[in-house]
Amino acid sequence: MTHPTDLSTRDAQRTGPALGRSLGPCLDRRRLIGGAAAGAALALLPGRADAQAAAPALPAAGSPFSDATVPDLARALGNRAFVAQAANDMPDPLKNLSREAYEAIRLRPEALLWGGEPHGFAVEPLVRGFYYTDRVALFLVEDGVVRPVTYARGNYEAGSEAGAAALPETDPGFSGLRIRARFGERHQDFAVFQGACFYRLVGQGQEFGVNGRALMLRPADPRGEEFPRWRALFVERPKTPDGPLVIHALIDSDSLAAALRLELRPGETSTATVTATLVTRKAVEHLGLGGMQAPFLFGPHDRRGADDARAAVYAAGGLQIRNGGGEAIWRPVRNPETLQISGFLDNGPQGFGLIQRDRSPAIFEDDTHRWERCPSLWVEPGESAGADNLWGEGAVTLLEIPSDAEINENVIAYWRPKAALPAGQEIRVGYRQNWGGEPPVGPLARVTSTRSGRGGANPRRLFLVDFTGDLLFTPEGTMVPVETVLIAGPGRIVEGATRWIAHPETRTVRVAFELDPGSERAVELRLALKTEGRQITETWLYRWTP
Repeated sequence: MTHPTDLSTRDAQRTGPALGRSLGPCLDRRRLIGGAAAGAALALLPGRADAQAAAPALPAAGSPFSDATVPDLARALGNRAFVAQAANDMPDPLKNLSREAYEAIRLRPEALLWGGEPHGFAVEPLVRGFYYTDRVALFLVEDGVVRPVTYARGNYEAGSEAGAAALPETDPGFSGLRIRARFGERHQDFAVFQGACFYRLVGQGQEFGVNGRALMLRPADPRGEEFPRWRALFVERPKTPDGPLVIHALIDSDSLAAALRLELRPGETSTATVTATLVTRKAVEHLGLGGMQAPFLFGPHDRRGADDARAAVYAAGGLQIRNGGGEAIWRPVRNPETLQISGFLDNGPQGFGLIQRDRSPAIFEDDTHRWERCPSLWVEPGESAGADNLWGEGAVTLLEIPSDAEINENVIAYWRPKAALPAGQEIRVGYRQNWGGEPPVGPLARVTSTRSGRGGANPRRLFLVDFTGDLLFTPEGTMVPVETVLIAGPGRIVEGATRWIAHPETRTVRVAFELDPGSERAVELRLALKTEGRQITETWLYRWTP
């Protein structure tokens, strides 16, 4: 399930430039449910004399296929006026299925496409139903030619009486696909492409959590977010038993058309190498690259409104950034009372992602959903390539949206290039995604816990931040001399309340301090530890709001 958000109204609130931007209360919010590294270059497209012509036809069965096929389709689409697909042609019985009944519909194991082949991948076409109303054309590419995927009622197990009654004999259309893959000696669900242009992968032994977004247009914009959508997915049969699975995706939206080539490799950390060709119909002022979203309901430092027997509920605990200057940043995420938008200005970021660092079931105490098994998603941009490089100047952008249910993916991160994209342009950009464990922070001590609670007097707040790493201790187990770099803006750090607590057995130093926000409604905090003038920890950033 995905819950993209259209935030049509908000008030802006500026905070310190070193710590990012904040946008204040969300006055109106409605939820819509949707389901290689290279630099960027621009090239002027041909004129649009045929703008009103019919959309180009998708390849017929037996048509030759190459890496140019889907980019050519995107160019043909982008040179024509956008035509939205019908949204009301799904049979009511499918549309009215509950989420549980819809998710119980599965392809029979013996009907999996390519099931049992040496490469270890199997494809499961997903029928439309529930909120997944978009019709997505599915194709297999075998021996260089296209084979459309067709529907057969007998290939599906309904899973419930409601599903059995809803599944029609005639083709209802597909909404996407699920991929199974071999991990070592066993097979498991590996990837899902479904809903708007959402997709998700897992590493070995993990369960689905964070969602990737192929493209984002105007997220949290007062004009409303624009949601690009899958139109066709072409899945290439791997040529060797240990080869990657390559998926070519055609995307369409009011402002642009796009082609994505995704090279997927399962593993302990699964990877996706993404190359995108964007064809703009209109000027794009607010583009999101490498987008991702995950639920954060409550955790140790933020239990707002949490009348819940579980200890914590989240698929990602924070935003990790390695900026262009090499600084390692950890920003715990929250479920705030009002919409919060943070922009971390950068030039040539080395990587960013929504990260699940907490891997112990005891952190969550959830017997139903294994949050500790959710993957982290880390994006590594392509190399810089000239003045028009989309991975040059810009900002890692974080949206934190109020939520009252764990199904809402209310934490969103993406890269926003500073430059707008003109209309009538073709843009190529690439990046690599790592789905699995958290990325390393180098020799630095990393943040392993953030906790917050009532301070010594109202409205003061007590913070406990744990840093863990060998740099914090001598080989004999003595804590090295440290200097605390602690900044609040606005607000103030309570004098005399900051202290260190060393735990040599776990190589952890806890920093305890109190914040006095006064009458402020938002305070940015920055914390790091140094020894002999050299920073030896990640930079911990945090936005406190009431």
